[in-house]
Amino acid sequence: MNRYPLWKYLVIAAALLIGGLYSLPNFYGEAPAVQVSSAKPTIKVDLATQSRVEKILTEAQIDNTGVFFENAGNVGSIKIRFNNTDIQLRARDLLQQKLNVDQNDPNFTVALNLLSNTPDWLHAINALPMPLGLDLRGGVYFLLQVDMKGAVQKKVTSLATDIRSQLREKNIRHQGIDRNTDSITINFGSTDEAEAARTLLMISEPNLIWQVKPTGLSPKLAGEFKPTALQEIKDTAVKQNIITLNKRVNELAVKEPVIQQQGAERIVVQLPGVQDTARAKDIIGRTATLESRLADPLVSTIALGEIPPPGMDTFRFGENRLGVFKKSVIFSGDSITDATAGFDQNQRPAVNIALDASSGRVMQQITRENIGKPMGMILFEKGKGEVLTIATIQGEFGSKFQITGQPTTASANDLALLLRAGSLAAPMEIIEERTIGPSLGAENIEKGFKSLLIGFTAIAIFMMAYYLLFGTFSVVALAVNLVLLISVLSMLQATLTLPGIAAMALALGMAIDSNVLINERIREELRNGAAPQTAIAVGFDKAWATILDSNVTTLIAGLALLAFGSGPIKGFAVVHCLGILTSMFSAVFFSRGLVNLWYGRHKKIQKLAIGQVWRPQEK
Repeated sequence: MNRYPLWKYLVIAAALLIGGLYSLPNFYGEAPAVQVSSAKPTIKVDLATQSRVEKILTEAQIDNTGVFFENAGNVGSIKIRFNNTDIQLRARDLLQQKLNVDQNDPNFTVALNLLSNTPDWLHAINALPMPLGLDLRGGVYFLLQVDMKGAVQKKVTSLATDIRSQLREKNIRHQGIDRNTDSITINFGSTDEAEAARTLLMISEPNLIWQVKPTGLSPKLAGEFKPTALQEIKDTAVKQNIITLNKRVNELAVKEPVIQQQGAERIVVQLPGVQDTARAKDIIGRTATLESRLADPLVSTIALGEIPPPGMDTFRFGENRLGVFKKSVIFSGDSITDATAGFDQNQRPAVNIALDASSGRVMQQITRENIGKPMGMILFEKGKGEVLTIATIQGEFGSKFQITGQPTTASANDLALLLRAGSLAAPMEIIEERTIGPSLGAENIEKGFKSLLIGFTAIAIFMMAYYLLFGTFSVVALAVNLVLLISVLSMLQATLTLPGIAAMALALGMAIDSNVLINERIREELRNGAAPQTAIAVGFDKAWATILDSNVTTLIAGLALLAFGSGPIKGFAVVHCLGILTSMFSAVFFSRGLVNLWYGRHKKIQKLAIGQVWRPQEK
């Protein structure tokens, strides 16, 4: 009656083994580390850079506990782990000095970081500690305001260039295009020309409302954005900025960063574990733009220190050369709709680029007039231009074309990634900044887990005192529930925050409540005169329906918080929902397994160690 088949005990053993292994990394803690990553798109961090870093540290007699190379999303970084923060700071300063010849224009970013002390054998089975949130690990918080006027103005400038090309193609003369904040005004010499332009632009630019305004001898054609189009521009600007910020945060190797929209015009950025807040602010606050220009047809590159031809701009190309370009811009990064790595007709690595319609027309005109001449891509950050590539125009092309000259497939993938990231769709300003130090985060962890431990201990004392052996079974099941919950959170790599610790405490209460129901059901059967073995079986069976109902209704509330909540609420809901599922396993399935293992081997039992069974007094 009260015996589990072998397969159920195997399931329990497997759950305990997996839960123990995947919860183990959370007890090893973290060690101070230094991270080396590229500060420029043309500088790559690879295994050769790792050898260079190791040599610098060895010559300086700076000991480390491990050097690791990571290549996530074709973005390489090197992490070096140390025994204490003093060595960490020494190593950071040394690597910053040795790797960057020009400190004002560094090729590599050397930042402070934290790495897990988890042993390699746990890493091999992908057993990783739970990422800790900003309130537990410390880090930085930014609230960014997106300049919506700048986003609209950028779109207006792009449209003005496109409209000028369209009017030229249709031989419609105009007397100038005026760009306003959110509208375009075109001056004409006659009403007929204005009406002809209106007919053309109503088809080609349907997102604007076009009206001819007669003003004496010089009629004007005014185009104002439709409200829906204006809102779409603003929404797109925020979304593109979020994508770009995600790519920038990769340079800091932040685990589980939070980058999300808040309201219509703001973006929240949370970077847990970041110690170098100045570097984080520098990366987040970048205003990058991507441009394409024609290079000098005679001398497209020169060595550092050489004098460029008059009337040309020069930008850094690699470590030792400069690219020479004309001042006029063909298109910018926000015109790129797609960029993928591929191969040209000779099976050499290349990048396939797709532009929007307006930039495609401009590109077609430029390439028609400059076949055989070089063209380059330049990434601008903090007022400094970095040449990504220089290629020769092989023929006339429009919105879709190919960039050749990449040495490897990996470099083609890297370039495609940079081009897809593009630039910020609108400028951003940091309007709020908060820093939570590691000491405060450690204090939050200590207080959170101390409260959890006190709560667990109090529950354990009460259960064992009130239910004796069955209370002990309940406490063991409660400990298993906590281990399983931590292991599931670790396997899912869910970020743990202070609300998450509160949800853990709630999960303990929910789990022990199920055991209380079971124990009281068994007591009730004993009061009614049932035999001990029968009381155990009936008690578990009858309590199951009540436990299921209560947990399902609580789970529905948790799922509602998960679906409609955000930030700390969602973090609470994740732990809460997972805690309900693990408690149903531990409080019922595992707990009954313990009881069956202890009592199921006896055919006849005279008494159960479940505490005082109050029987009704006989009259």
